[in-house]
Amino acid sequence: MDKRRITTVLSVALILVGIISLFTRGLNFGIDFTGGVLLEVGYSAPADLGDIRSRLDGGNFADASVQNFGTATDVLIRVLPEEGVDSAQVGDQILGLLAAGDTGVELRRAEFVGPQVGKELTERGGLAMLFAVIMILIYIMIRFQWKFAVGSVAALVHDVIITISIFSIFQFPFDLSVLAAILAVIGYSLNDTIVVFDRIRENFRLIKQQGAEEIMNTSINQMLGRTIITSLTTLLVLLALLLLGGEAVRGFSLALIVGILIGTYSSIYTASASALVLDVTTEDLMPKKVDKEAVDDLP
Repeated sequence: MDKRRITTVLSVALILVGIISLFTRGLNFGIDFTGGVLLEVGYSAPADLGDIRSRLDGGNFADASVQNFGTATDVLIRVLPEEGVDSAQVGDQILGLLAAGDTGVELRRAEFVGPQVGKELTERGGLAMLFAVIMILIYIMIRFQWKFAVGSVAALVHDVIITISIFSIFQFPFDLSVLAAILAVIGYSLNDTIVVFDRIRENFRLIKQQGAEEIMNTSINQMLGRTIITSLTTLLVLLALLLLGGEAVRGFSLALIVGILIGTYSSIYTASASALVLDVTTEDLMPKKVDKEAVDDLP
């Protein structure tokens, strides 16, 4: 905990950089949120992205996004939605334009999402994260004490902002699977924080001759081995998903890897440090004494 000032400055700097990126660059929303047409096509040889763009421009799809998807022979094409235009017909038109240049082009995947559906998903995703944070705040206040609740929520907000910021800074695609990963990060980080808080509460009641900072240091050191082993074993699985799982789960696994690294850090340096700043004491965590006289007076 004597390093908490340094880590606080680091966390604030990361959050500020992330917020600036979110306001200036934004997120590279996937079709789940923007709506439109998404086509994944495969070629027998490395695809010529310039030729594909020129063919789409000639077919009135100048705003289409074209990029390689995994390998040089796989191409991902995304077209934003237009009112009054059938998405299925748009997909057929694009495939026809590509087939005119290479008859061997193969359609691997096609997704059609309307703009209204994308808007609803954006709103519901934001509400889901807000609802999760509020329920966690209530749970920690009941389970521990309000000072620890503030610390846990500060850690969760810290984790979510930094994880989302990574996707904004590097412009990784942000779709429903990434949103699901961020909600999973909230649960993982909360579990890690509660384990640390539980040990802190026990030691506050057992080690009364030491100050709050020393007790927190003792508690964190006692749980550090468990925290590192849990995080490392989880990261091994996620690295396997990232490297071997393909494009479909790449965003999901990447968001979880970032979230677990940041969540492990915040459980130690953000949640506990926040409770320490709020001057948590032994009296805050001692069980409330029952008034025996009041109990004796009960009928």
